Amino acid sequence: MAIYEYRGVVIASGKAAKGVRDADNPKHLRALLRRDGIMLTAATEEAKAKAKKKREIDLFAIFRRTNTTDIAVMTRQLATLVGAGIPLVDSITAMTEQVEKEDLKRVLTNVRERLNEGASFAQALEQHPKSFPPIFVNMVAAGEVSGTLELVLERLADFLESQAQLRGKVSAALAYPLLMLIIGTVLVSVLMVAVVPKVTSIFDSLDQALPWYTQVLIAVSDFLAGYWWLILPSLVLGGYLFTRWKNTKAGRLKWDGFTLKTPVFGRLVQMLAIARFTKTLSTLLGAGVPLLKAMEISNRVLTNAQLELVVQEAAGSIREGESIAVPLRRSGHFPPMVTHMIAVGEKSGQLEDMLESVSKAYDSQVETRVQMLTSLLEPLMIVFMGGTVGFIAFAILMPLIQMNDFVK
Repeated sequence: MAIYEYRGVVIASGKAAKGVRDADNPKHLRALLRRDGIMLTAATEEAKAKAKKKREIDLFAIFRRTNTTDIAVMTRQLATLVGAGIPLVDSITAMTEQVEKEDLKRVLTNVRERLNEGASFAQALEQHPKSFPPIFVNMVAAGEVSGTLELVLERLADFLESQAQLRGKVSAALAYPLLMLIIGTVLVSVLMVAVVPKVTSIFDSLDQALPWYTQVLIAVSDFLAGYWWLILPSLVLGGYLFTRWKNTKAGRLKWDGFTLKTPVFGRLVQMLAIARFTKTLSTLLGAGVPLLKAMEISNRVLTNAQLELVVQEAAGSIREGESIAVPLRRSGHFPPMVTHMIAVGEKSGQLEDMLESVSKAYDSQVETRVQMLTSLLEPLMIVFMGGTVGFIAFAILMPLIQMNDFVK
């Protein structure tokens, strides 16, 4: 059975219709759509449609891409359907008709096809790692084995929603300072390249030495005006070389270690990573995933090579019979409060609850610290940009004032 992207016309209303549907062949697809009241006008098999899209540039594809929020909403609705006693295949069919984004609709159609072929739900999801990460697949597998798929899907929905909310809060808090930085940089660049050279050209006729700050301003302005064509390619090349170095194993380890040591942002990076790690580990353990497997999956959400190395060493120590808290404490990268709560959770048999408490505490701290940093960044950037413009004005006006005094 193949998957087709189709276009057609609703027979009753004459409105255009499009979507994704699985069928044995185009003739079978036409019959299925006719039964649903749609007259088929065009159909393309999924493999051919993908090849065509690769040759085309879609400027609006980013807005149609499946994101964490889409998966969270779909998971919540799927949990409701499964909890109501509707068979899984029928629930997936209902979700396929419900979702609006074509990418997710196509993925769900493929998942339904795999389920009809006899694959498990986890095996069907595993074929789409971009939409369903390892934590999703492993929790679903644990839910299928234990017969608690509905509860697992609800846990997954909670987890995905909390991650999306945290990411959204951080992005929203940093958006305004970043916008100010971009606008300020553009304005100062225009001043230095277009305005300053015209104003300072009158100093050429002066038979007197200019102040050092005016000489610095003229030198910077001349450099930007004369070599602007070289600056942008140099920045792009530098960014490319830096990214390439950072993507190497050694480069990523050094850079991530450096970010953890930065005075202000290092602590924020550490708290954000620990919040994601403990939340993921708690969710996996609550779904019945074995500890070592849960550690391996949780390690992937850290996005910091230095901390990933610590968790890998901790997993090795656990295999040798050591507790979780001891190697984490020994690394020095996990705060004492975190390792202490983990140790208490291990001894009391409430590790999942303790990890959840750590995650909530650090989520709250991350939100508070981001708000504090952004509230400080805004006035600091205003002062910096105002000081830059003030320096330009001062460096231009002072020689003119001195010349006027000299004439008097």
